[in-house]
Parts: sequence; C-alpha cells; structure tokens
Amino acid sequence: MWSCTPFDVLSKIFSYLSPDSLASASSTCKQWHTCFKSYPLYTTANKPQHPPWFLAMSTRRMSSSCYAHNMARNRWHSLPLDFLTDPVRAIAPIGSLILCRPSASSTPLQLGLCNPFTKQFKLLPPLTTMRINPAIGVVFGINNKKGTLEDQNQFRIYVAGGMGEGPKGGASYEPTLEVYESEKNKWESVGWMPVEFAVRLTVWTPNESVYSQGTLYWITSARAYSVMCLEIESKQWKEVKVPMADKLEFASLVRRRERIVLVGGTSEGEVCLWELFVRETNWVLIERVPSELGQRFLGCKGSWCTTKCVGSDEAMYLYRELGTGMLVWRAVLEGDGKWEWLWVDGCCSSIRGVPSFPIKGLLIYPSIC
Repeated sequence: MWSCTPFDVLSKIFSYLSPDSLASASSTCKQWHTCFKSYPLYTTANKPQHPPWFLAMSTRRMSSSCYAHNMARNRWHSLPLDFLTDPVRAIAPIGSLILCRPSASSTPLQLGLCNPFTKQFKLLPPLTTMRINPAIGVVFGINNKKGTLEDQNQFRIYVAGGMGEGPKGGASYEPTLEVYESEKNKWESVGWMPVEFAVRLTVWTPNESVYSQGTLYWITSARAYSVMCLEIESKQWKEVKVPMADKLEFASLVRRRERIVLVGGTSEGEVCLWELFVRETNWVLIERVPSELGQRFLGCKGSWCTTKCVGSDEAMYLYRELGTGMLVWRAVLEGDGKWEWLWVDGCCSSIRGVPSFPIKGLLIYPSIC
C-alpha cells in the first residue's frame, strides 16, 4: 500500500514529521526518498505540522556547533557550523532559516541567511547605507498590500538607526530606515526617524524584535525599560511604557496569538507575563511563573539579570546558558486554550563533553529540504 501512495498524500504525511524523523523516513525506500527530494513538503497550503524547535547559538566565538532541542521528543541535537567561513551571531528566525550577522558588532552590518540543518549559507545584498549596530526587525510571511500574514514564503527585514558616517566625515547616528524585500532581493530606503529614536535603538536596543498586526516592537536593554514601536504603513514611531519598568531585572518581548507579551522578572524572585493589546498602551497581567519552578531556575544565583526569553504561538522559553535548564510555558494539546509550565534540562545533561556558555535562543521550524 505504501509503495503506491501518491506523492501529494505522502508529502502531507511527511509534513507532520520532525526533521530527525523525516530523515529516517526518507531513507526507508526509493519511493519515499524520491518523494522527499522532488515534492514540496512545506508550502503556503502545506505548512509544517510539528512544533518549532529551540535552537541555541553561542553569543561568543567559542563554539563550532549550535544545539537544537526537539520538544516533541525532549531530545537535544548537535549541529556543526563548520560550513561557515566566519563566526556569525544569530538575530532572528525566518521559517526554517536563521537571519545572522558577523559576530563583531563594531563592523558595518552585513546580513546573511543560514540553515544549520542543511549547512547552507547565503549573504544578502549590501545595505543602501553603511551602519554599525542598528536595530533589526523581521516580518515573515507578509502580503505587500495588506501587511497581513498570508504568503509564508515572503519576508521583509527592517533596519533602523545605527552608527554611520556624518556629513563631515565623523561618526554619527543614522536617523533613517531601510527595508529588504525577499521577492525583490534588494534594499530600499523608506524614510526618516527621530534622532532620539535612532540613538536609543543603537545604544539601548538588542536586535530582538517582535511583529504583530502591522507594528514592529523593540524593548530597550537598560532600566527603566520601555518599548519602541514602528507602525510600518505610516512609518510612525512611538514609545510605550512597560509595567514595573524600574524594578525589572530582565525584560523580553514575545508574540503570542497575534498579541505582544512582556516577560519580566523582579528582584523578589517573581516573573510576570503581561499582554498588550495592539494599538493600545495598557498592559494586562496574564500569568506568573510558579514559585517552585522559579526557584529551581534561579538556583543559588538569586537574580534574573542574565535571563532571556523567546516565544511563539505554541510556547515560550526562559533560558540562560546552554548547560542550565529552561522554563517552558506551552499550549496543552487538546487543552481548549490551556497552557502549562514545565522544566527542560539543559543540553549538557544530554550531550556529554559540551561546555556551558551564553546563548541566544531561537524558535525555528527546521527543514532538511
């Protein structure tokens, strides 16, 4: 029966498999291998059915591999990065790809895309303006006219601020915005921005951005925290205050079900999650980390200062280093909208000989196609 299964049906079944299971399936027989190689498994109408993986990439130059955690199997995998000629720093996921930049933040920005599962890397065209350490935002799966999430094969990359060359040759803040459109494969300058926002995006804003319903959000990296927003259609910038801004030891933004969620921890050992309704300025408390899991995560450190968070519609991960455990808040399967907290052991507990080091976490839908 399986040898006579049409490729479109077989491809639909394959789309439910995680990459490790898919690799095993593709080597089962000639029929399955041919389907895997020649038929599109992931298209707009046929999205991957498995949950995203947590990918850990070093924030330093010391690691020759990255590490991926498959939540469905609770298993870590080591992925060599020997195909990269120079060290890179991860910025954001774009489907099964990773947007990255050179590790040195003092060099002019040059972006690239890589897939650590297939060992592929591609440099994007140079920006229209030379910039050092700008803020970067990603919009994935967009429709050019409506700005909605419709075409899963298109994406845009927004670059704002950064240090550039001043009119007299000295360094100055670059108060402009430019965008890369995947369908055109080129950068275009799309407007100006207030100098104050350019300064704050360059000095105080990490590259993590969140997109929701026509707006890009960045959170500043220094207390008191605040959120910088860009309304894409109007090119308008604004600032949104955050709750307990001067008391949070860490703060991160993630997107959950088309809404923006702020995750922050206080010196009292508590982590809270607030939700922001789009185009509003009021935050609503929606969840707290259970105290026993919070204490397990903190251990003897007693501070949330080095904590980071990454999230998707299916799950949120609080993490620190590769070797330490992670707190995960995820949707319960068939749970009628319910979410649950659980603990995930660090990579070093599964893969021997791996040292613990600072990481940047990404949630991606891995592909070996």
